[in-house]
Amino acid sequence: MTTPARGYFRAAPKVSPYERVRDFARVQVRAGLLNDDALLAEVVSVVAADLPAEDPTTAAAAILGLVRVELLAEERAWGSPTDHERLVAAFSALEQEHVIVLQAVEDHWVADAELRRRAAAGQATVGVVWFTAPDVWHAVDHGMLELNVWHPDTANVAPGEPLL
Repeated sequence: MTTPARGYFRAAPKVSPYERVRDFARVQVRAGLLNDDALLAEVVSVVAADLPAEDPTTAAAAILGLVRVELLAEERAWGSPTDHERLVAAFSALEQEHVIVLQAVEDHWVADAELRRRAAAGQATVGVVWFTAPDVWHAVDHGMLELNVWHPDTANVAPGEPLL
């Protein structure tokens, strides 16, 4: 007789549709990738899908208001420079060294196209650093932004190489 397996798979706690929408809005606000109109439109579409009993625009505006207030409260405790300020400074330094920096791009094809465009224009390029919007969303919750670093031929830069 075999004993049923227990404890091997942990189920995530159940999250209400409202909490899912709120978390989506929180991540989008903190990511800072969308302007106000685009942000509202994104959250409205999620509210319409996940909270069908709610007025999408009213609920989205209220949820965005809540998550913005929370963010502002946290910002008061942040030191200077912030992680974002350090990241912006690092990207600026890379660009001074002829490294292309592509922020929140759709996918690797964007990086490839930019490398090809610059090569065709005869522009000196040491490499490219790029990341996608989902990389930023992950960073919001996990405190680490995954960057892709390529040589001009699109080969990944390996540990120990000068570009790193």
